[in-house]
Amino acid sequence: MNEHNITSAQYQQDDFNNNVSIWATINGVEMCVPLDPANTDYAEIMELVEAGELTIEPADEPPTEGA
Repeated sequence: MNEHNITSAQYQQDDFNNNVSIWATINGVEMCVPLDPANTDYAEIMELVEAGELTIEPADEPPTEGA
């Protein structure tokens, strides 16, 4: 593990409600992390989730029409 300080993580979705990335705060910087096991940030996020040290929040609900 790279030992980054990952303080938050939230899924981001496409227009079809598919999770496509994770919006994460890593070492104080907000960044978009692709859902790619070869990506070292993604791998570290998943290790923290498996260890119970981080929870990936669900994506925000899309706005409803007319709202």
